[in-house]
Amino acid sequence: MVELKHDERLDYLLAEELRIIQSPSVFSFSLDAVLLARFASVSKSRGSIVDLCAGNGVVPLLMSARTSMPITGVEIQERLYDMAIRSVDYNKLQHQIHMVHDDLKQAPDFLGKEKHTLVTCNPPYFSTASKNEINPNEHFAIARHEIMCTLEDCIQSASRLLKQGGKAAFVHRPGRLLDIVTLMRAYRIEPKRIRFVYPKAGNKEANTVLVEGIKDGAPDLKILPPLFVYDEKGDYTEEVRTLLYGDEPPFLRS
Repeated sequence: MVELKHDERLDYLLAEELRIIQSPSVFSFSLDAVLLARFASVSKSRGSIVDLCAGNGVVPLLMSARTSMPITGVEIQERLYDMAIRSVDYNKLQHQIHMVHDDLKQAPDFLGKEKHTLVTCNPPYFSTASKNEINPNEHFAIARHEIMCTLEDCIQSASRLLKQGGKAAFVHRPGRLLDIVTLMRAYRIEPKRIRFVYPKAGNKEANTVLVEGIKDGAPDLKILPPLFVYDEKGDYTEEVRTLLYGDEPPFLRS
């Protein structure tokens, strides 16, 4: 059993056969989180992972199906942290996933500097704007706008957490790509892989970008093939269906 509070619901992470607590008035994960968890280079067992801006714990939960490495999620919003803790408990993953309620800027101090193998982050996408441009819902505002942390804060903390040769993976909007690459290099994370995500084939502009780098890595950037979310009929493409539902569609499972 799981305790659900207020307007919370228990949703499926279908490909992983896990459940996650969500709330329409507080936080529900998007496809971006799934893409990040799949894109990041996760080894099977050696090392440790830190997920910054962890929200309700969706990225740690998704990555737990790919590795036995310990995963720590850092989330500053108490309500989201509480949701994540209960989701981890419900899925009986306390032995692998540890959630921390704290400021990611302090994460290297309490999780260890230059110690971790992989850092992932789905940061707020929008710079802090005027009050009338920010969502009046505090939870949405913090998740979407650089109120509690900036892009630079995220990348600097990732660098401080990573051991030499460790990897950092980010998901963001393409309009911030130059900022991301510039900041990664400024903090000793060499960009190595970039993948653009388009709503569907034929769209002129990507709406999401995935970037991964290696701390103190040698320059050698690869632009991966584009990912299209929808086909011409408006359905998920085969690749996205696999990311969301696994190799076998959920309606075919016994």
